Parts: sequence; C-alpha cells; structure tokens
Amino acid sequence: MSGILVFLLLLSGLFVLFIVVGVLWSIRSGQFDDLEGPAARILMDDDDPRLPSHDLKAAPDSPTIPTPPTERTQ
Repeated sequence: MSGILVFLLLLSGLFVLFIVVGVLWSIRSGQFDDLEGPAARILMDDDDPRLPSHDLKAAPDSPTIPTPPTERTQ
C-alpha cells in the first residue's frame, strides 16, 4: 500500500509542477496583460454589412445603405 501512496504523491507533485510552469509561462508571455479587451471585442459587430469596410465600392466617409434582396421569379 505504501508503494501506491508514494506513486500518487509523485504524480500529484508532477501535476503541481506542470501547473506552476504553465502559470509562469502565461504570465511571462503576456496572457494577463489585457483582461477587458477580449470581453469587449466580442460585443463589437464586425459582420455588419453596413460597415464601410465590407463595401469596396463606397467611399470611406460615406455611409452605405444595404439594398433589399430581390425576389427571383422563374
């Protein structure tokens, strides 16, 4: 029974070492520098068809108005 206990203690020590190395790596690589940016970025509507970046024919300063889809008759 003590062999299993030693194995489990070594295994848990190895997991703790991996966790400490992972946290130190993430701190040094800048993962915690901007905590609010990604949360606000998800609220930005980048796929809005009225944005000037989506319409290449429009001038950069003029707003674009989407045209309604036309119905096809066969």
